[in-house]
Amino acid sequence: MQTHELLDHPACPPADVRSVTCRLLDPTPYWLRLRWRVEGTRHLILPDFAGRARADDLWRTTCFELFLRPEGGESYTEFNLSPSENWAAYDFERYRSGNTNRNIPIAPVCTIRSGGDVAIFDAAIPHAALPQAVCAMNLSAVIEEDGGVKSFWALAHHSDQPDFHDPSCFVAALAAPGHP
Repeated sequence: MQTHELLDHPACPPADVRSVTCRLLDPTPYWLRLRWRVEGTRHLILPDFAGRARADDLWRTTCFELFLRPEGGESYTEFNLSPSENWAAYDFERYRSGNTNRNIPIAPVCTIRSGGDVAIFDAAIPHAALPQAVCAMNLSAVIEEDGGVKSFWALAHHSDQPDFHDPSCFVAALAAPGHP
């Protein structure tokens, strides 16, 4: 099990959110399971429930993201996962270029629980939807709070503005599906 502390981008600080972490939960034979924990959620904005369906522009409000780049290449995959249960998946040939919808055989499962000052967002992505290789990984989140405040959280930030696609943000590793 891996736990990663995400960092907020200094150009877009949160209002009340104090921390965002993401844990890769124990592997299962068919699913990659992730859990984001957000602390300081008194003013967190969550999108309305929409049901499990593909949708674009999920990053415009609170959403959680996973980026995977197979070792040795420029191409990468982006998963956007929303508390609304909407999701999106894209393949990029190289940095922010040549993107297409990624074929997903089974939709990811997304659930949110919030109470007090904490929100837990769980996502499960089928192994068949993942690149079938060892990957460099970036975990990220867009967090919207009351008043239109948006903060951008990732494993690393290396530019003046938030950019989850930046190859230098892919600082963690994910084993090939089915391997510990």
